[in-house]
Amino acid sequence: MALVGGTAVQDHVALAEIELCGELIIAASAAEERLSLASIDEVLRVAEERDASGG
Repeated sequence: MALVGGTAVQDHVALAEIELCGELIIAASAAEERLSLASIDEVLRVAEERDASGG
């Protein structure tokens, strides 16, 4: 959260991206091998987003 003129400003998109990167790093650290594309999609909840958007 950055302070701009005494007002707290949040960049919700940036915060969401940081959270997803963190989850991906945790998954990669816990994996014994490289993550497959399907595993990465699962961590990033790609299918959930696709279903929610109707695509």
